[in-house]
Amino acid sequence: MSLLRCIDLVKAYDLGRHRLEVLHGVNLSVAAGEYVAVMGPSGSGKSTLMNILGCLDTPSSGQYILDDLAVAGLSDDALAEIRNSKIGFVFQTFNLLARQTAQDNVELPLIYAGVPASERRKKSMRALSRVGLAARAHHRPNELSGGERQRVAIARALINEPSILLADEPTGNLDSKTGAEIMRLFDELHAENNTIIIVTHEEDIAHYAHRVVRLRDGNVESDERHARRAPAMPSVKVNL
Repeated sequence: MSLLRCIDLVKAYDLGRHRLEVLHGVNLSVAAGEYVAVMGPSGSGKSTLMNILGCLDTPSSGQYILDDLAVAGLSDDALAEIRNSKIGFVFQTFNLLARQTAQDNVELPLIYAGVPASERRKKSMRALSRVGLAARAHHRPNELSGGERQRVAIARALINEPSILLADEPTGNLDSKTGAEIMRLFDELHAENNTIIIVTHEEDIAHYAHRVVRLRDGNVESDERHARRAPAMPSVKVNL
């Protein structure tokens, strides 16, 4: 059964007298528990598709259905609720608050959800333990390595147990060794039945996924399943 479906998805922007169509009737279905990489050259529409999948934007026409809910036409408040409860975001630039500790950063979605402070503390520590960072909970981002900052971002993305984990170039600011460690962590999260969608331009990163969707000029050029690449690095220690 599909967790999300894109049906004849079109996204266009009005630029004065001109209309720029970025997505041209995209059809895509992702089942719960899948691990999918979305690839494409610059201008292919992959970032636009990612924004729609993450409910950061809405299609111009067509349908986006997430957990049996049609997203098009929902209010901004409804979209914000979906983002906070159903989608976990991981960004290339980490998007951590510089003056807050790792634990404070992980708690942010719970604050927006109105979760009491005592429960936030327990859940955020569990999330940090899940990515092997319990001992660094009280460090600020400038006291953490790039890989540790990305693991904090992943813990924050997981805190509300979302339906989908969306990662936009999650290893883009990391060296190859640290990037491999982060991809190993995604492997472990996928093994726990998390649904993961990664946007990347790197072939070696895409091949950690079980399925690669390639976009070109706003269309799905190919959609292939393959035997995943075996991680090159030892497992990241995860304390459940």
